[in-house]
Amino acid sequence: MKPIWLVDDDPSIRFVLEKALARENLPTRSFTHPREVLDALADITAGDPARQGPQVLVSDIRMPGGSGLQLLEKVRELQPGLPVIIMTAYSDLDSAVSAFQRGAFEYLPKPFDLPKAVELIRRAVEESQREEVTEERQAETPEMLGQAPAMQDVFRAIGRLSQSQVTVLITGESGSGKELVARALHKHSPCAEGPFVAINTAAIPKDLLESELFGHERGAFTGAQTQRRGRFEQAEGGTLFLDEIGDMPFDLQTRLLRVLSDGQFYRVGGHAAVKAHVRVIAATHQDLERRVKEGGFREDLFHRLNVIRLRLPALRERHEDVPMLTRHFLQQSARQLGVEPKRIADSALARLEQFAFPGNVRQLENICHWLTVMAPAQVISLQDLPPEVLEAPVFQAPARAAVADGHAVAPPPVIAMPVAAIAHPPEMVGGLHAVAPSAPQFVAAAPAAAWAADTAAPAVSASPVLSWEQALEAEAQKLLSGGQPEVWDALTRRFESRLIRTALVATHGRRMEAAQRLGIGRNTITRKIQELGLDAPDEG
Repeated sequence: MKPIWLVDDDPSIRFVLEKALARENLPTRSFTHPREVLDALADITAGDPARQGPQVLVSDIRMPGGSGLQLLEKVRELQPGLPVIIMTAYSDLDSAVSAFQRGAFEYLPKPFDLPKAVELIRRAVEESQREEVTEERQAETPEMLGQAPAMQDVFRAIGRLSQSQVTVLITGESGSGKELVARALHKHSPCAEGPFVAINTAAIPKDLLESELFGHERGAFTGAQTQRRGRFEQAEGGTLFLDEIGDMPFDLQTRLLRVLSDGQFYRVGGHAAVKAHVRVIAATHQDLERRVKEGGFREDLFHRLNVIRLRLPALRERHEDVPMLTRHFLQQSARQLGVEPKRIADSALARLEQFAFPGNVRQLENICHWLTVMAPAQVISLQDLPPEVLEAPVFQAPARAAVADGHAVAPPPVIAMPVAAIAHPPEMVGGLHAVAPSAPQFVAAAPAAAWAADTAAPAVSASPVLSWEQALEAEAQKLLSGGQPEVWDALTRRFESRLIRTALVATHGRRMEAAQRLGIGRNTITRKIQELGLDAPDEG
């Protein structure tokens, strides 16, 4: 592993961090002022084989010969993906804010709790390694992304169709990426050298759609002062993509059918047939079979379009692709806005995986653009996600039915609740950092499970099976409906008391170890014990 670079003019700080990181098997390299760091980076850039670049940079903010903020700016220019932690005294909080604005991973206030500092550096190391893997993957990013089995089926179908110009009908919900599939079909086809022309038949008024598709002759109608080529002629030798074909007016469906059948058409107001050497790909979010039965879509046109059908899965059906797509869209938004790409915490990614995405991939892309603009820090945390995500119910992907004795057994009922009902922001409860899940957690009621609200209370097997989050929601509802004042403070005290007491029992009363395992400082746990009136044993 590459070393952690430590930059501080105080030898005692460097010594303490070097020893602490050595105990964690994390290599280090120390510097006394920013100039040494920049010289070392220059040597690495020049190709010095004896030197290895940093995994993480930890720098003081005030040093002789330059400030940590100036160093941060120059390092971000040389190595944009390198996590930089800025060490600062409490009096330098304004500088810490400035550090975040310039792209710092995190700031570490002095004097710092050593275990907490090591944990922060380890998080930065994990982020750095994750970014390295992401950059390697993005170096070969294809026009479409997806590792889910459903998307792999789509990719295989595109591959099988690569030598054909057959008509394809793409079905899928709005925002699922149907145009991307159409472009991929065009790119990997014999007509790839020709143009790709797209038209959304639902977005153009009925009176103009015919002219848009087939063009018009001069004088064909009021305002037609010149001859105009339609989309079919513009796509000559290439691909015409007809998006939202299910919304095409019924009378125009007849004209489209004639083009697909005869390979020719007439411009509006024209008398000479125009040959169409065009591959047609259509897409819709509607159920065309139902539209045919209802009389809204021609059956013969449906069969003409439905030569090969590709169904594009909704994003909720491929939630394992959400992390990859999220990082891709964050990078894309950063390029569009001319800013540094933001990173996203595991807890925030886990919540995105639990979101149903009614707007599919387009909605995820919009969320990433919003986060690039609105998230305050360089690392997007759980509380930075927009309310539409935090307040939505946790999505449970449909489970496949199990088979027992030849009969399908339905899965147990699923109970979902909004994450925002637990607390907002979920990563911080009354000043105590809670451990956020690193993977989606779906709540399923299993008959054999049992839950008790208090460890001292007997479990009742006949009571409904609940998760602790649901129990918290029920307790909050009871207090709120009963007119209890300051419900937040009341529930937070109970939560913190239970959490700290459990940690102290697990560590046999050792406060420092309990604080470390909870992810808080020793001063914090001592203060909380006093505030909450816990009868905690002294540290042994």
